Amino acid sequence: MKSPRTAIIVGGGFYGCSIAVHLAQKGWRVSLFEREPDLMTRASFVNQARLHNGYHYPRSFQTAIRSRANLPVFRDIYAAAVQENFRALYAISHFDSKVNAQHFQRFCQAVGIPLRPARKSDRALFSPQLVQAVYEVDEPTFDAKILRDGLISQITKLGVSLHMNAAVAAVEPTGLPGQELIVRTTDGAIAEADWVFNCTYAALNHIDGRAVAQRPPLRHQIAEIALLEPPEPLANLGVTLMDGPFFSLLPFPARKLHSLTHVRYTHHLAWTEGGAVHATREPRNPLKILSEYLESGGGRAGRSRVAWMIRDAQRYLPALANAKIVDTLFDIKTLVTETQIDDARPIYFHRDGKMPGLISILGGKIDNIFDILTFIDSTLELQPASASARS
Repeated sequence: MKSPRTAIIVGGGFYGCSIAVHLAQKGWRVSLFEREPDLMTRASFVNQARLHNGYHYPRSFQTAIRSRANLPVFRDIYAAAVQENFRALYAISHFDSKVNAQHFQRFCQAVGIPLRPARKSDRALFSPQLVQAVYEVDEPTFDAKILRDGLISQITKLGVSLHMNAAVAAVEPTGLPGQELIVRTTDGAIAEADWVFNCTYAALNHIDGRAVAQRPPLRHQIAEIALLEPPEPLANLGVTLMDGPFFSLLPFPARKLHSLTHVRYTHHLAWTEGGAVHATREPRNPLKILSEYLESGGGRAGRSRVAWMIRDAQRYLPALANAKIVDTLFDIKTLVTETQIDDARPIYFHRDGKMPGLISILGGKIDNIFDILTFIDSTLELQPASASARS
């Protein structure tokens, strides 16, 4: 009997957990290494919890169309985690927006996403002097805790070998026939597999074994997600003002609060690493930079810009002045550098030239996962799993 194929997943975020489940369902022997004591505690948790339906990308039709295609699949497979008990509103500013109301309407029609004029009571919440139009849209959020619990349940049932508090330092070839790979952790542990999937997001360039010049050019940002108790008029709403230096106020189901992010104030620091331009220097780990930034500023509360976010956003949405600040979260947001012009969220999927069994993956949105699984099936020449098999 032929031995099962083996895979090591490095990184226990949503992508890493989903790939582990996907391969284990196909009969692979899978191990998952995560540097934290629990799964899905960093970028998979510290984000807006938005499930995109395309509205956010009027300057990137490809991203909008893929979001439109992936949302119903996500709704089906992860139904328990999808939250839709609120009205989602998109508003267009009179000033400083990269799109106007007419452009946004034509874009939504072209992509095929529903767009309705907001109710009179909802429209009245916005400043008529600053806001040109308000629309009701079809765009839910997700509960990261429910999503994590469901994936952990699947991982356990499928017999995936979990290694927590296990930071991977390097991937190396064994030098034996078959191109098997060795994974070395920072504490000296060693594991072998046919394939290794690097799903470490912000730490994508910080696993040794590849030449520095082969590592992708990444843009890192220290990002803040503020958590609020919204005032009563906003309690059942999700609001996005776009497309420019504006804000989003969305339900954050995992904490039963709302998140507030602001294009101008959410991103504290930004830097680029990897690629040909930075090939001559070894990059510093972004998680270390984040830790030092918070420590030097007196922690999360000392570094928070939530007061600035509220002060600016309330000009457009006056009721926000009465929001109660509860907490603020920080983590690293990582993008491929090509996204700076049109706000696209492409997937980075790279098979190493020296170690073909090593695949590095970076997706910009949580619902990119279905495109990623399709790429994996194609690369490994696997039969795609049905939606029911992944649920």
